Amino acid sequence: MLLVALLLLGILAATGRIPGIALARLIAEKIVCAVELDEGCDPGLDSAYDAELASLARAHAPEILYERGMLALPVDYRSCREDACSFGPAAGSVWRSLAGQPATAFVHVIDCRYQALARSERLGLDCSGTRRGNLYMQYWFYYPGSATGEGRVLNGAIRRVSTALGRPSYHPDDWESYQVRIREGRVEARASSHLSNGAWGEVGALYVSGGSHAGRNGTGQTAWRVTPSGRLTLVPLEPIAASSRTSFAVAPPWLKRVWRDPESGSTE
Repeated sequence: MLLVALLLLGILAATGRIPGIALARLIAEKIVCAVELDEGCDPGLDSAYDAELASLARAHAPEILYERGMLALPVDYRSCREDACSFGPAAGSVWRSLAGQPATAFVHVIDCRYQALARSERLGLDCSGTRRGNLYMQYWFYYPGSATGEGRVLNGAIRRVSTALGRPSYHPDDWESYQVRIREGRVEARASSHLSNGAWGEVGALYVSGGSHAGRNGTGQTAWRVTPSGRLTLVPLEPIAASSRTSFAVAPPWLKRVWRDPESGSTE
């Protein structure tokens, strides 16, 4: 608070006036986050979106439930692209890997509400038909590798045989998503699973399968291992997508159809 007071006094000396309450609060949040007094805060959302969208992005972030035996956490690919740095404890409430990587969700907003239509269409987003009037929140999760079909035993053998058959069970880089649709106060959600995005349904936790990281609605599910929604590090993805030159073994979110068409059922 002393730092905030000094900064505000500096602004007063330079401009002759105190900034508004909203700006003062934003400055305070950034300073608190900078000195890591609160693990859960992420000023990036406030920089990328207006206050309403930032608040909604936080409010609808999912709790993640993991299949028993799963060790990986979704991480920030800019600091972790190996399985080893994404592995965390096998049970309990988990939001950091053993290597110190925070559990991360990248956020993409598609605002098809009437007041935002013109801007969204200029950005090339599809707000046609039944999409009009909706607000979509996409949460993208990166895992350094995907091991479809592998379980907790014989992974090495499965990987060797599947590779020899030309259908490898493992590939580096894996992007999965959880998507929220809001219309006139009604909230629905769906998750990506292998070759398709699931149907819109009840909002709940995101249940993640081991190996493939395919997701489904976790309502009513119990899990030995959980990442609470409030412990997810939320990172706005639009600024990253605009300048990223990173290569992935699979298409990143901003090259997928659903990035522009929020009703697309395809994960391609």
